[in-house]
Amino acid sequence: MLKSLLLAKAKEELEQEMMERGEEKERFLGERVPPIRISGLSSSQLQELCRELHDKVHVVDEERYDIEAKVQHNKREIQDLTLKVLDLRGKFKRPALRRVRVSADAMLRALLGSKHKVSMDLRANLKSVKKEDSEKERPVGVSDWRKNVEAMSGMEGRKKMFDAAKTPSGQ
Repeated sequence: MLKSLLLAKAKEELEQEMMERGEEKERFLGERVPPIRISGLSSSQLQELCRELHDKVHVVDEERYDIEAKVQHNKREIQDLTLKVLDLRGKFKRPALRRVRVSADAMLRALLGSKHKVSMDLRANLKSVKKEDSEKERPVGVSDWRKNVEAMSGMEGRKKMFDAAKTPSGQ
């Protein structure tokens, strides 16, 4: 409701300002341009009046051209000054964006600020594996490798390897 009241008030002020501008324009034109009386003039007097009006229009056109040239000059000067100001501030070149890997905690910290301590530990939800289970799966019969080599090094060892290789294929 407050917004609508403000808009209504602004609309009224805008209409009032437009009316004041119109009245000021009429008053100014009334002072600068006197009304023309054409009735009762001869053709030579009408021609003289036209010449006077033409001279006045010519003078006004010259003034308008001069003012437009000044405005264009000022616009260029403003543009040059704004460019100089931007150069003095320093050139800012937008860097090429790269993908960055950020953890969820770091992302939340960046979004919420440092005072909010929110941890999103995704690893906490994973199933924990006990070491005892993995130890049971290992073969228990692992012994010293030197004993195995010594046992296989003699002729008996080679015979055992030969027999072992022969038995599975013979079945």
